[in-house]
Amino acid sequence: MTENTEKRNQRKSLRGVVVSDKMTKTRVISVDHVISHNVYSKTLRRHRKFYAHDEANESKMGDLVEIVSTRPLSALKRWRVSRIVEKAAR
Repeated sequence: MTENTEKRNQRKSLRGVVVSDKMTKTRVISVDHVISHNVYSKTLRRHRKFYAHDEANESKMGDLVEIVSTRPLSALKRWRVSRIVEKAAR
């Protein structure tokens, strides 16, 4: 393999919590990250929501999941649920 194809095959992966499972085959995932303020050195928690494709509708609200980048599947979906890391206590 050439160097370009190796880079292309590496997918970005993120971990987050399912915040909505109302749609069919689509989950809304909230991904948190921690940053440090430049001036005050205070730790800040930021989050971003991603729409992810879940073919089997396996993940439910509150589950910790891992998502990977993929080709555009719809107007908003560019991610796919790769695995459920931890099930939510129900």
